[in-house]
Amino acid sequence: MATTETQLMLSVGLIEKDVNGDTLWVWCYPSVASDLRQLLLSKCCLTQDGREFHTFVFGQFCRTWYYISTVEVQEPTALNKVTHFSIVVTAKDFNPEKYAALSRILCRMYIKHGSPVKMMEAYITVLTKGICQSDENGSFLIKDYDVRKAYLAGSVKDVVSQFGMETIILYTALMLKRRIVVHHPRIEALLEFTRVLPALAWHRKDWSILHPYVHLTDTELEDLKKCPGYIAGFVDPEVSNRSDLFDVFVNLPDSVITVSQGAKDAMAMGKLHKDVGQLIVQSAEDAERSDSQVIKDVSVKTKEILANLAALAAECEDSKITLEGLKQHRFPPATENFLFHLAAAEQLLRI
Repeated sequence: MATTETQLMLSVGLIEKDVNGDTLWVWCYPSVASDLRQLLLSKCCLTQDGREFHTFVFGQFCRTWYYISTVEVQEPTALNKVTHFSIVVTAKDFNPEKYAALSRILCRMYIKHGSPVKMMEAYITVLTKGICQSDENGSFLIKDYDVRKAYLAGSVKDVVSQFGMETIILYTALMLKRRIVVHHPRIEALLEFTRVLPALAWHRKDWSILHPYVHLTDTELEDLKKCPGYIAGFVDPEVSNRSDLFDVFVNLPDSVITVSQGAKDAMAMGKLHKDVGQLIVQSAEDAERSDSQVIKDVSVKTKEILANLAALAAECEDSKITLEGLKQHRFPPATENFLFHLAAAEQLLRI
């Protein structure tokens, strides 16, 4: 168990801000490629000219997840010339709670010993044994952090309470593997909101589509554009003018969802969407139901839609749907359109 789980970790790094206000990448183990290192420095709040202080941020770049924990050094410690530092963990898996817990322990070790050696030892113990124990710094067990818990950690009920029936736009975009861009000036709000969205397409359990913290730089946008469909979070308001990046734009502070001109046909809504939307809203508004029960309700409805789609495909030659085949069933136009695009997303369409 420890072997497979621990092999998901890739590296641990250290960024320091000193008394002169200089921020530097000072150490890593085993290694971090220079392009990724530059990106991680840009994501660390210590390099962002005294702007807001963020204790924990996470994101994804080139299929590598990064988790950055930042602390202010309170006197007196072994770190006499350092005012702040960040621990950066990179990994293959999405699990913010797991890496936040590990980083907290590593931060306490660094404050106590003032040397990365102890952190490296702890990191290696986690890599080899899946555990890191230390009396004064707390203990960490990898098996306490099941990936399913990470998938269910956000609140889908909060999303529905903010957007109501419009949540169906997000559901449709996810089902059709479209590009969703979310803007909020506060990174914490962005992380909290975007991490929930992949759960609306629970049958895929695919969090690799999540890019919660993207800057408008060529390198990052190039990486993002390699993904056919994604959820991308931006703090820069300028992203609202980048219609080349999204099919659906979510203005989180104003609670407004916009479908781009180019995606309007594929995203056309009909009775099927209304039924699913009502089911999502009713389930989410039921005080008795937990977030995971709401996700289950949506998932059951999705499975029903997919089963119908599979049945339609089974009638066709080589089990692939064609537009002509769909037309014979005389579905309402919006339903036919949705099933056609869904068949494409689920690889059930004859090309």
